[in-house]
Amino acid sequence: MGTKTILPADIYTIVNRTILTDFERKTIITLYGPIIGANAIGLYFTLWQDMERSNEAGDKFNHHHIMSTLKLGLQAVTEARGALEAMGLLRTYFKEGEINEYIYEIYSPLSPYEFFNHPIFNVVLYNNVGSIEYDKLIKYYKRQQSISKEFIEITRSIDVNFKSISAANLPSEIDTQKTESIGPNIDEKYIDFDLLLSALPKNSVSERAFNKKTRHLINSLAFVYDLDTLKMSELLRTVINENGIIDKDALRINARKYYQFNNSGSLPTLIYRTQPEHLKNPVGDMSNRGKMLYIFENTSPYDFLRSKYHGSEPTSRDLSLLEYLAVDLELNPGVINVLIDYVLRINNNKLTKAYVETIAGQWKRMNIQTADAAMKTAEKEHKKNKTKVFTNNTKKEAQTPIWFNKNQEAEQISEEEKKELEEMLKEFR
Repeated sequence: MGTKTILPADIYTIVNRTILTDFERKTIITLYGPIIGANAIGLYFTLWQDMERSNEAGDKFNHHHIMSTLKLGLQAVTEARGALEAMGLLRTYFKEGEINEYIYEIYSPLSPYEFFNHPIFNVVLYNNVGSIEYDKLIKYYKRQQSISKEFIEITRSIDVNFKSISAANLPSEIDTQKTESIGPNIDEKYIDFDLLLSALPKNSVSERAFNKKTRHLINSLAFVYDLDTLKMSELLRTVINENGIIDKDALRINARKYYQFNNSGSLPTLIYRTQPEHLKNPVGDMSNRGKMLYIFENTSPYDFLRSKYHGSEPTSRDLSLLEYLAVDLELNPGVINVLIDYVLRINNNKLTKAYVETIAGQWKRMNIQTADAAMKTAEKEHKKNKTKVFTNNTKKEAQTPIWFNKNQEAEQISEEEKKELEEMLKEFR
């Protein structure tokens, strides 16, 4: 479902689906915090505080209250909410009206045991905090040492101290508040299980082995390690035993090793795959600029850079540069795509790290969030500082991106540029 644009006057109420203990508060800060960031953590605890207030006074709140409490703009609030939803800490419901209404359901975090054994969370946490801090967290949450065998247990059972009486008048089930956690909200679409089963050796595994829990694990691994169905089938072949049982721990390990082998030993992190919906322009502009804007907004930086390599895998150096732009500078995907295209076109098809970082730092300070704003900024800067290059003692302008000049018509670009634009549109649509 598409993201709804929040307005400051839109109201919300909160439904509690959990009991949040002090230990769980620590879990959210220490384990979830490095992944989703301070804004999302602040929003979670603000909603929790609002819930306690509304329980006492029956209050409803508007989103201006969140903005003023956290000192955040609407865009930052929307992104923070999305992070909580993705991590399974929040569910959101919407009703349209003169004043739009939202219901936010709050859920508990996973337990540390569930978190560290989760196929997505533990990998991303490790990549975000590094091995030293990760080991410290493991040590902090490690189960207390077991009781020495020199001791024997003498704990009394309930029947020793108490006796039972008739409970005929009691209800069979009492619905009371309890802790509920739901884990990450992942779309179960990464693996085609019909194709997966057909790709495995006949009779090597039973279809019953692919129960709901196993399918969720396979989808999660496919998501975090960017595996397609056929690659997943290759990994599964190595972890199915003689009884047709899938060794889930071995599957985790093999998926991780495969990713590290193909990514210079690094582990994946979570970044937006394409530009967030609320930061896209309306579709319909058929000018050259409009067509490029569509590509920038609907393509992940990885796929966009890969297209520049004509379908081949980008170098590890260029991929590291992408990760720096997305993770360290927190530039949106559409903005990264504009930056890649702009630098390649004016810098002789080279992604010079220092050059890219200089422009990226400027755009970050300018708080450029959309591909449209990035394109306007690039065009403005290029016109102000036109670079001249010398070829055979002849002065000529550096290549200009085909999306410069909003009113440019198709016939004003070269046949080569026109062909390139159409090929890109075919690939990304």
